[in-house]
Amino acid sequence: MNTARLRRFIGDMTSLVGGAWQDRDEAAVVEVGRKLLGELISHDDWLPESMAECPPHGYAQNLLWCDPFERFSIVSFVWAPSAGTPVHDHRMWGLVGMLRGSETSQAFTRDAATGLLAAGKATTLGPGDVELLLPALGDIHRVTNALADCGSISIHVYGGNIGGVLRHTFDSQTGTPSPFVSGYTNRAMPNLWDRSAEVRAQP
Repeated sequence: MNTARLRRFIGDMTSLVGGAWQDRDEAAVVEVGRKLLGELISHDDWLPESMAECPPHGYAQNLLWCDPFERFSIVSFVWAPSAGTPVHDHRMWGLVGMLRGSETSQAFTRDAATGLLAAGKATTLGPGDVELLLPALGDIHRVTNALADCGSISIHVYGGNIGGVLRHTFDSQTGTPSPFVSGYTNRAMPNLWDRSAEVRAQP
């Protein structure tokens, strides 16, 4: 497993938000972050096996890393066949990169006056694709594993500690919001920083 790729991505994202954070330049973060995530998911040799185990149903939301100042988090979503989410929002910027399999993201807009939801564009992601989520442009969607016969894995980067913020699900018929905090599936984060084996292997 090439954990160096993930360590490098974490370092690059930390440098990125550390610079742009001073100016609250969200546009710069997502523009550069999208390219960094695209590079990461162009390789499939770095995700720890414990973070890629397919659940029997539903999905696993595994925290890979959270910035110490909670400026960004990295999550692996592992989808059971045909699994899907309720309609939900994020309340922060997000990047979704497809590592394995395929997923469909159905966007929605919510009428400010009536609260009703209207379906927008549906986007299907394949390996290497990256989708952008921005509250200012609308970040309400429903995600489904596009494959009925096998699991899928997507890598998400969010502009905060996504598992620890108050968000909303929405009734697809009435648009009624319900508060929720997603949390994370895993109880332990992978150890990405043990370099002992590579150091011992050096001549």
